[in-house]
Amino acid sequence: MRAAGGILVGVLATGLISAAQRPQLPRYTERVDVTRVLVDARVTDGQGQPILGLQPGDFRVRIDGKTARVESVQWIAGGAVDRDGVPVSAIDVTASAEVLPPPGRLVVFLFQKDFDPSRIIGFMRLLIETRRFLDTFDPSDRIAVVSFDSHVKVWLDFTDDLPRVRRVLERGILFETPGSVEPSGPPSLVERLSQAKGQKTYSMEKSLLAIADALEPLAGAKSLVLVGHGWGRLSGSSLFFDREYGPAVDAFQAGRVTVFTLDTTDADSHTLEAGLMMVAEDTGGFFERTHLFSRRAMNRLAGALAGHYVLFVEKPFGEKGSHTIAVDLARRKGTVMAKSAFVG
Repeated sequence: MRAAGGILVGVLATGLISAAQRPQLPRYTERVDVTRVLVDARVTDGQGQPILGLQPGDFRVRIDGKTARVESVQWIAGGAVDRDGVPVSAIDVTASAEVLPPPGRLVVFLFQKDFDPSRIIGFMRLLIETRRFLDTFDPSDRIAVVSFDSHVKVWLDFTDDLPRVRRVLERGILFETPGSVEPSGPPSLVERLSQAKGQKTYSMEKSLLAIADALEPLAGAKSLVLVGHGWGRLSGSSLFFDREYGPAVDAFQAGRVTVFTLDTTDADSHTLEAGLMMVAEDTGGFFERTHLFSRRAMNRLAGALAGHYVLFVEKPFGEKGSHTIAVDLARRKGTVMAKSAFVG
C-alpha cells in the first residue's frame, strides 16, 4: 500500500511539473474600444418652449460627418415653469447613473456695459427684463453676476439670494463699484476668478477666457447669459478676434458651459454682433436681438434654461484632437441647440 501510494504521489508530482513546463498559449479575446461623448442638448419648439419625452432614437448625431449611436438620454429639469405655470419636473429616459449633476442650475450673468447712445438704452432695458426674469428661478438655483467695461468686475459669486441679485441689477452695475467678493463655494466662481484677475482682462476675449477657466472645473452643465453688444476689430471687410477667443470656446465646451447672447444694440444688424453669434453657436446656445422684442428674447431664454437633455453618444474611434459634432432630431420637429465641437 505504501509503494502504491508513493507511485501515486510521484505521478501527481510529475504531472504538475509537466504542466508547469508546458508552454503557455496566448489567450485571444475580441474587444472593441468605445469612447462615450457627453453632449448637452436643448430642444425647443416653435414657441421656444422645451420639448419633453424624447428618446435616444429621436436624436441624430454626427461626429466628423459620421453617424454616431446615441446610447442613452437623460432629461435634466431646471426650475422654470411651462406655459400653464406648472413646474417642469425631471424625467429620466434610459438614464445613466454616471453623471449626477448638482441640484439646481448654475447661471452666470455677464453684462457688457457701454454708455454709447446706440447701446445704453438697450442695456438698461435688459437690466430691467433680467430683474423680472429672476422670478423663473427657484431656491435650488445659483446665480453669479459679472460685468465688463474696461475689465471684468465680479459682483456676486454663486448665490440663491435673489433679493441681493436684484439690488445689484437695480443700482450696482450702472452706478457702483463692486468690493471684494468672498468665495461662496462650493460651487464657486470667485475661487478661480478674483477681482485682481479680472483687472487684467482688458478685452472681451480675455474676459470670456477667464470666465470659462473659472467655470470649467465645476460639475454639471452651466449657463452663461451674456448681455452686451459684441466684440472684435474691423479691418476692411473682415472682423478679427483676439487670440484668447479660441481657448475660451475650448474651455466652454470642455466645461459644459452654454452661452446665450442678448444683443443690446439699437440696430437691425451691426458688425460686432458676429462675436455674439459665434460664441452662442460654438457652445450650443442662441443669439437674440432685443431692440424690438426684448420680452420675446427673455421668454426664449426661460425655455432654454428650463431643462436640457444629456446625450451619451458612442464614438467608436480614438483619434485625439478636435472633432465636429452635429445634433438634430430624427423623428420630431424642433430646434436643437448643442455644442459644435469637442476635444477627444
